[in-house]
Amino acid sequence: MQHQAPSSPVVAVIDDDPDLRATVAALLEENGFTPLPLPDSASFHALGSDPGVDLALIDLRLRGESGLMLAIHIRDRFGLPIVMLTGRGDEMDKIIGLESGADDYLMKPFNPRELIARLRAVLRRAGHPAVDAPATAGHQVRAFGALRLDMTRRELHGADGSEIPLTNAEYRLLDYFLRNPDRIIPRTELLTELGNDLSQYMDRTIDVLILRLRRKIESVPSKPVHLQTRRGQGYIFVARGAE
Repeated sequence: MQHQAPSSPVVAVIDDDPDLRATVAALLEENGFTPLPLPDSASFHALGSDPGVDLALIDLRLRGESGLMLAIHIRDRFGLPIVMLTGRGDEMDKIIGLESGADDYLMKPFNPRELIARLRAVLRRAGHPAVDAPATAGHQVRAFGALRLDMTRRELHGADGSEIPLTNAEYRLLDYFLRNPDRIIPRTELLTELGNDLSQYMDRTIDVLILRLRRKIESVPSKPVHLQTRRGQGYIFVARGAE
């Protein structure tokens, strides 16, 4: 008896910019996805009670019904994984992207390879059968306490081997700390690392990221072992020490 191969993941690309929709659709097709480009929330709603979608890639600032409201609808009704696209220059976009409950978010303009990597990671966590986990041989892995960060696959794993989901920004922050352990890193340096220039990220964003990251890597987030604050100076990451 022959088993049918898993179908390629269907990704709804919901964005009111026709050029971006076409570009992302072509990128997805080239990388083994089945894109479903849609211009607005109404187009997604028109798909009905069974949209036939594996993941929704949503622009936060859609015309008409906002991307945030659409994401809430999709999450409540269908339970689909969601990746949000947020604006580059609007601080509130970044906060909403962090706090909306989406599985991940990316800022425009984004790196095409990074978009594909993040979509695959979200789908893999959701258990899509067509997203195979690559072999771990040759991967660069850094351990701290009972946790391990696979820098090749951009995944954080717990003591039992299960994946601890990280957003793109959380991953970049943890990656930077692990590359610079036992050194006090000023907030301005973290802002520059994350945003290339200080206009892209503000203090509130760093506060949200630090809080969320501590919840994922610390046994007691209010008493961090690894990601520690040095008041008036910045943060220091202590890799040694068991959880």
